Amino acid sequence: MSPLFCKNHRFNSIERIINALKGHQFLTFPAQVAMSEDKGNPPKDEKKGGEKPSTSRATEFDVEAIRNFLAEKLSLLSSGGGADDEADARRAPKVLEKVDFDGLMQHWKEKGFRNIVTMVGAGISTSAGIPDFRSPDTGLYSNLQKYNLPHPTAIFELDYFMDNPQPFFTLAKELYPGTFKPTPCHYFVKLLHDKGWLRRHYTQNIDTLERIAGIPGEKMVEAHGTFFTNHCLGCRKAFTMEWMKEEIFADRVPTCTSCNGIVKPDIVFFGENLPMEFYELPQKDFRDCDLLIIMGTSLEVQPFASLPDKVNDTCVRLLVNRELVGNRDTIWSLFTRSSAGKMEFGMPESRRDVAWLGDCDDGVQAIADQLGIGDELRDLVKQEHARIDAESTEEPKKPAQPSKEPKEETSEPPKESKEAEKGKTD
Repeated sequence: MSPLFCKNHRFNSIERIINALKGHQFLTFPAQVAMSEDKGNPPKDEKKGGEKPSTSRATEFDVEAIRNFLAEKLSLLSSGGGADDEADARRAPKVLEKVDFDGLMQHWKEKGFRNIVTMVGAGISTSAGIPDFRSPDTGLYSNLQKYNLPHPTAIFELDYFMDNPQPFFTLAKELYPGTFKPTPCHYFVKLLHDKGWLRRHYTQNIDTLERIAGIPGEKMVEAHGTFFTNHCLGCRKAFTMEWMKEEIFADRVPTCTSCNGIVKPDIVFFGENLPMEFYELPQKDFRDCDLLIIMGTSLEVQPFASLPDKVNDTCVRLLVNRELVGNRDTIWSLFTRSSAGKMEFGMPESRRDVAWLGDCDDGVQAIADQLGIGDELRDLVKQEHARIDAESTEEPKKPAQPSKEPKEETSEPPKESKEAEKGKTD
């Protein structure tokens, strides 16, 4: 196997990456990579003779141009003077005096965090009775045989949905929001917001449990969409969640009252763009973040999984999960800003990455207990669950009508975002 793909092989500089790329015939660069990167000036041959480079010239590796291309487009940075980036990271001072859970909590109690960003996946909703996607035997993808799909992920593929929407809506009836209660994890994030500590909540989940828990919409980025809003795929007319629920529970494929097109919840299918907020908000959120809490996710689905790399160099990162995830010893680590951005949960050289392994609900309760707000979290969960139970026993309200005004389709995200893998709930 090539060194480029060896698990334990790491590159210290862009030059080594370029040398490795030269040996791989499968990898081609656009012709413009071989052109001068000097403020958009044409290559020297073009200046002199006014002729475009030959095809063979355009496909040759111009090492300097490729170096600039990688540095600019992929944000690969080599350290000044050619020093090993990983060695620089090891020499950097520790953010936490003691890099473990107790040390992090002591730091929190003494110095506080005021710009907390939370990142969550399906693992924070499993205790509510909602299956995650990838767990063997119990995960959603392992239990879709009854829908006679060509492959498990087809149920979330737009092309398959347009040809055969019924399997998705049958599944949606089983998973539809309103039949589940938020978990302690959801209320923990709500508590962070209530105390003024939450900068933003990034979720892969489509179950709307964050909204039910009372987290404001402006504080959330629902990266893989939501059942909360719905639109006709034809004319883009907006429909309410209540209208959609009535259609789904009547075992009907929801169709538009204006054009008879299929009405789809605004969850992100494979082949669709992520919401604009996902491209607009992370740059500032993660730049200012002082604590990143990652919960209940495998960090496998891109581009969501790359968000932890965007934090500043002094941001503490806490993983609350059943297993360690995110440590980068793979080819993906080549495409982060530097080796200093690589996560090091559970590793002795870690300077700011801490992992708490176990059930997510137990993890957030342990955090709250350490901060002296454990009883507050328990009471909040108890009170809110009682409220939801009381509301569910009330006389059902008359179903809401579809929105009268069509919601304008959002503009497309940046061009490069289309090339990223589009995913759903982790």
